[in-house]
Amino acid sequence: MPSEEHPIDDLVKIGAAAAALGVGVDTLRRWERAGRIAFERRGGQRYISSHDLADLLRERGASGISSARNHLQGTVLAVKKDEVMAQIDMACGPFRIVSLMSREAADELDLKPGDQATAIVKSTTVIVESR
Repeated sequence: MPSEEHPIDDLVKIGAAAAALGVGVDTLRRWERAGRIAFERRGGQRYISSHDLADLLRERGASGISSARNHLQGTVLAVKKDEVMAQIDMACGPFRIVSLMSREAADELDLKPGDQATAIVKSTTVIVESR
């Protein structure tokens, strides 16, 4: 838990922590009220130690928790890789989903055409196309 012994360069502001965890600041405040996490307050700002944030990130990664609400089951149609990036094309019902990711992430997933996979969509941007 954070304490006054943490130097300021070991602390992360609540907004940056929320972004790293993929949740809202209000979620982190609820977690604090529930005793799940503790913040250190300095100058009216809430901070969490970088060590505690890293622990939360590992915990969320291991538990598979995601704030994304859109999970689309589908079939991998194509996998295109270059030295740095990869493109995964999927058919999810009537929708075509294209994911761009690092080559390293694609190699870890080891997806091949015909594999069943889930596209998890979380977007803060809406792009409008013309007809």
